[in-house]
Amino acid sequence: MYGALTYTDEARAALLAHKERGALGLAAPLGAVLARAVLMASHAPETSAPASVPTAPARRGPPSRDGGPSPRRRAPVTLVPVPSARRAVAGRGHDPVRRMAREAARTLRREGMAVRVLPVLRQRRRVVDQSGLTAAQRTANLAGALEMVPGGARLLGAGRVVLVDDVMTTGVSLTEAARALGGGATAAVLAVRSDG
Repeated sequence: MYGALTYTDEARAALLAHKERGALGLAAPLGAVLARAVLMASHAPETSAPASVPTAPARRGPPSRDGGPSPRRRAPVTLVPVPSARRAVAGRGHDPVRRMAREAARTLRREGMAVRVLPVLRQRRRVVDQSGLTAAQRTANLAGALEMVPGGARLLGAGRVVLVDDVMTTGVSLTEAARALGGGATAAVLAVRSDG
């Protein structure tokens, strides 16, 4: 798991303004910061993909001028946002994690990285708001709560998969998202809470 920031008062204020108060203009700068963590996660040592996630060899184009593989033709890094509850998205009027993931992808594309955002996870049942729950309560709350959308495994295809979330407190959300994907993903978050 790779985090771009520590969850300081300043990071908290910016995230809450974007997430809960609709300060949509913060999506671009937050996404640019998140892109740093995505970049680190995309270069982490490979994990083996489980049999449930099909893989294909990376498509390669003609070699670059230095003889290496063409950066334009390599398999893209796929950002998979950890999904919010539908009622939370409806109440906010937007999906803040997906919005930040799209901005992170935009930043990385400008730097020449092949990257895409695929929201292939969804909640399969209702969960309660995680804030205020203990680690054990969070684990019970999210156990088996996420699933891949039909056809999601096929869409992931070749390349590195990076789970994306806004804040990591205990890691339960990322663990459940990785389980739903069948493993084989690294994770990038905007901010990491140290008070867990």
